[in-house]
Amino acid sequence: MHWADYTAQRLMERGGEQVSASGITPSGEFHIGHLREILSAEMIHRACLDAGMSSKYIFIVDSMDPLRRVYDFLSPEYEEFIGCPLAFIPAPEEDGSPGDGGISYAEHFLSPFLEALEEIGVIPDDIVMNHETYEKGLFAEYIDSAITKRNEIRGIIEEISGRELSEDWFPYNPMGSDGSLDRVKVTGYEKPYVFWKDSHGNEGKADIRKAQGKMPWRIDWAARWVIHEITCEPAGKDHGAAGGSYDTGIPICKLLGGNPPEKMVYEWIQLKGMGPMSSSTGLTIGPMEALSIVPPEILRYVIARSKMNRHIEFDTGGMMFVTADEYERLVSEPPSIEEGMSKRKKISVNTRTGAMRLSQVSRISVPSESVGGVSFRHLSMLAQIKSSDDDVWTSLNKSGHIQGEPSDSLRVRLTRMRNWIGGPHFPENSRVKIRNEIGDEAKEQIGDEGIFFLNELASLLSECEWNDARIGGAISEACDSRGISRKEGYAAIYWAMIGRRYGPKASSLIFEMDREEIVSLLGSS
Repeated sequence: MHWADYTAQRLMERGGEQVSASGITPSGEFHIGHLREILSAEMIHRACLDAGMSSKYIFIVDSMDPLRRVYDFLSPEYEEFIGCPLAFIPAPEEDGSPGDGGISYAEHFLSPFLEALEEIGVIPDDIVMNHETYEKGLFAEYIDSAITKRNEIRGIIEEISGRELSEDWFPYNPMGSDGSLDRVKVTGYEKPYVFWKDSHGNEGKADIRKAQGKMPWRIDWAARWVIHEITCEPAGKDHGAAGGSYDTGIPICKLLGGNPPEKMVYEWIQLKGMGPMSSSTGLTIGPMEALSIVPPEILRYVIARSKMNRHIEFDTGGMMFVTADEYERLVSEPPSIEEGMSKRKKISVNTRTGAMRLSQVSRISVPSESVGGVSFRHLSMLAQIKSSDDDVWTSLNKSGHIQGEPSDSLRVRLTRMRNWIGGPHFPENSRVKIRNEIGDEAKEQIGDEGIFFLNELASLLSECEWNDARIGGAISEACDSRGISRKEGYAAIYWAMIGRRYGPKASSLIFEMDREEIVSLLGSS
């Protein structure tokens, strides 16, 4: 059973409406590492719906979180906003200086991310801006409860996390006179006001019914579970580690009168050979950048096929072909349960079909339409040797891959393919550039027997029917005629055509060439 379907079954035992949640802190550019939490929650929500359960998916934006530091992309002027909630500070201009465009820092970074989520099929039932939850007074009851029971909460955090809280620790951080949550000391509490004194010597009071302060993360998170009746929220292994915020959040949630979700932890996504993605270190690939080169179904598949407790190595290089091939084989030949099949194989079938189902942009999407009838590798070759999209469509019609006009999904896929080929992530050893003549290095690599083979092949190609199958037959016939292996024959073709030992399917590559040109090239050896 797929991990999302398994989780849905567990949630069914819990009963009632299911609420899957994920969130983001809009402190800067997002990376696709964030997608694991989001897609995990969204896929579990879909699995609940597929199981006939009442379910919704909400996306919580930590807009009440403070600016932690002046990031590299910000000007030094943002120093004055450190500690201030992201919802209440200005968005940066292109030069990194604070703007006056009327939108907040949080909105500025959130909008493009939501666009990327929609493109990948993530459409929340509700987008919750956390500062608005504070403004509406929905946290007030739980702030009061946390303050009233602060000694119990202190005990939970210290016992489970193993760290000692300061003597003046308080389960609510009021905003000081400069709007910052930092260096503000609580001096008293009379419901609904928390009295404070800030680092400037100013005194005031914060109304817990308004967004004039915020609870610390471990308590804020637990309170959200109660407020939004969240039943499922995957979290990264930093939050899920022993003594982490998940372990403290569960008993705090119960103390606040809620029914917490079951602990669910996922491993991180890391860039191949470079470790986990991190906004702070700049080791990232943004979701919009990823979606400009990777079809959304395959990006979803990267998440769907992997168990949550296993890290994902994201590779926009050569492994992308492998992943795409795997997805395309799954779509073209969906596995099915057969009579007499072992339990282990049945589990494998259910897992793979579940991954295919959850990889679709929409629950009603037809998987076969996501590949457009053309493999990733074949489209890569055509995108490199055909100068225009129309030439690609003509070729695909000629080869029988499509009939008539291409589908919208195939048009988009070609656009992404061209972006990938033209960008820094495309693997150099997959580039295809047809040679006008066979160079000296290639001739040396081909050798005398290879030269005879190419001459024989050129003769056969001049007369054979011009289609993939017949060309493949001519290659085999030339190999047999000259007494060389298929491997040696293909290597000779690749050295002659593209200047290296390997390449795309040889018969398909030759088919895309003008007969006279390829016969002249191979015969010139």
